[in-house]
Amino acid sequence: MIQNYSRIALPLKISFLVFSMVLNCMGVIILQLSATNISYTNLGFLEAFKDLPIAIFSLFAATFINRFGSKTSLIFSLLIVAICCILLPFVGGFWFFKLWFAIMGICFSVAKISVYGILRNNILQEIPLAKVMSSVEASFMIGIFVVNMGFGWLISSTYSEYWKFGFWIISLLALANVFLLMKTEVLPDAEHSQIFYFSEITGFFNRKYFLFFLIIFSIVFIEQNFNSWLPSFYKKHLNVNSFFALQASAFLALFSYVGRIVTARIIQHFSLARYFIGCTIAILLMLFLFQTLVTNGYLQITLFIFPLIGLFLSPLYPVISSQSINHIRKAEIHLFTSLIVIFSSLGSSVGSVIMSYVFQFEYGGYYALFISGAVIVLLLLSFIYFRSYVSKKENNY
Repeated sequence: MIQNYSRIALPLKISFLVFSMVLNCMGVIILQLSATNISYTNLGFLEAFKDLPIAIFSLFAATFINRFGSKTSLIFSLLIVAICCILLPFVGGFWFFKLWFAIMGICFSVAKISVYGILRNNILQEIPLAKVMSSVEASFMIGIFVVNMGFGWLISSTYSEYWKFGFWIISLLALANVFLLMKTEVLPDAEHSQIFYFSEITGFFNRKYFLFFLIIFSIVFIEQNFNSWLPSFYKKHLNVNSFFALQASAFLALFSYVGRIVTARIIQHFSLARYFIGCTIAILLMLFLFQTLVTNGYLQITLFIFPLIGLFLSPLYPVISSQSINHIRKAEIHLFTSLIVIFSSLGSSVGSVIMSYVFQFEYGGYYALFISGAVIVLLLLSFIYFRSYVSKKENNY
């Protein structure tokens, strides 16, 4: 099965790279639009225009993908992204950013469900699937790094007024990947119903899946807070310029990429549960260290220490997702993935709205660290309970 993956690895990674750049340019846009007297509260709700369409459309996306197939659906979503990125520099107004992010969110819901469907159809075993998902998800982190580094350079250059044209590069990459996908052969999807029935979801209405989706919600809540609001935190509370503020997110993403690549290489040597718990505890310790340094005035050191948290944060999502997806029947994979996307988008949206209100206060950035720490504790407790509950019900976990 890994041989099948080797043929499709590149287009799947590029797909995640493209969507990572369009979804995680939020930090850049918040930084740029906040300088035009748009309040942090309004900018916080901008995240909701990206995430709520993901949540609302995901169930319908599963039906769309069942009808047209994972590969065709992925190609379609990339084409829409390319067109929207071409149009962005020519349309002004805050309203267009809302519409643009809504379209990006809908396309991402289709793309992510398609990518997960392709992976599940080609890889059947838990550890190989965890390795592959960590590798593919790692490209998502590279997208965050590239978009922050690229736009950081553009914004700080003499061509800063043309920063929107940076999206044309994303458009070209999306179009190139469409061509690559058309040349790539993948195993066909399992047979699915082309009509969505609400009753199909009821199988996921139990304690085990509630805990799983709570874990997913918490992970994305933390990830999105760090990725979207870290530049504003660095600029507002650590008094660095826009370029270095964006580099904070860029290097957070770089270390997140390293974390997922390392996970893909070593995961077969560890229990998935112990690896997850170890990473979560490491995040708590690093957050405590960061808060201690900030409180005691060691601001310069924190500029370099905080991005290291990505080493331990990034493996959580692919590890828990691959473990659960491996136990889902192929016929249910699109529906299950759509539920993962829904709770991921809710975590992202709720997190950003909360942070937008927190950042309105003079010392809001420091409170943001405590909020993130509380959610990490919730994540750890939820996972421990999840493992305990599942171990009693299913001996194969």
